[in-house]
Amino acid sequence: ERMFHRGLGLNLTSGQYTAPITGYYTFTATVRIVCREQRRKMQSCRGNRLRVLICVQSQCQHNSNLETMFQLESGTDLFTISVTGVLYLQAGQYASVFVDNAAGSPLTVQSGSDFSAVLLGV
Repeated sequence: ERMFHRGLGLNLTSGQYTAPITGYYTFTATVRIVCREQRRKMQSCRGNRLRVLICVQSQCQHNSNLETMFQLESGTDLFTISVTGVLYLQAGQYASVFVDNAAGSPLTVQSGSDFSAVLLGV
């Protein structure tokens, strides 16, 4: 769909941003998620929590990361969750977005979600 992509570093296939040079980068991810209740199991999305993270080298537990938590509420099945912040990356390290689904209900990331990185300085 509509996409703005400038510069090196973003791999659209893997969803990873690889730092071309060592420095401080500001990252932003906005994830549009649809939570589908499982009617057969009587599971509800309401009251469950989701975490959206931007992690370095896919090591969310061991490296620096950016994180936000979101409490699912009733009344809608579409949620928009954003996380933003600054991370220091060495040249060649990558960052990517993860959704930690503790909800127990199926989730789908919708089109219109985005992920960006901008070099702030070295």
